[in-house]
Amino acid sequence: LPDGVKTELAWASHLLLTNTVTRSIVVWYDGRVLLRRGVLPEKREVTPGAIVNRVLEKGKPVYLVAMKLYPGRVEFDYLPENTQGLICQPLGKRGVLILAANAPRSYTRQDEVWIGAIADKLANTLSQAQP
Repeated sequence: LPDGVKTELAWASHLLLTNTVTRSIVVWYDGRVLLRRGVLPEKREVTPGAIVNRVLEKGKPVYLVAMKLYPGRVEFDYLPENTQGLICQPLGKRGVLILAANAPRSYTRQDEVWIGAIADKLANTLSQAQP
């Protein structure tokens, strides 16, 4: 990745880890993982399942407020086992920003809006860097 993209990914992930309840971040774009940061298990591969594919197709975020209630949580085996809350935020039509928290119902509406704005900025930068 170009240095400018690396810097922006580092900046965005640092902001999310220090200013929200997010403990784990994965950026998946154009079929590959561009960033893993925070508390993470050894598994590095991301295989998009039904939830991530829905985010990519619809272009709308999905917030799983209490992971234990969703059978689809098994697709997120690349996140810590104790993940309680999750946001899958689209990065345009080509990627997804996956944020995990260790407490259920932990993201506020304001967090969701802010995460959406950061994701839009990342999507713009990534689309220009990888046409």
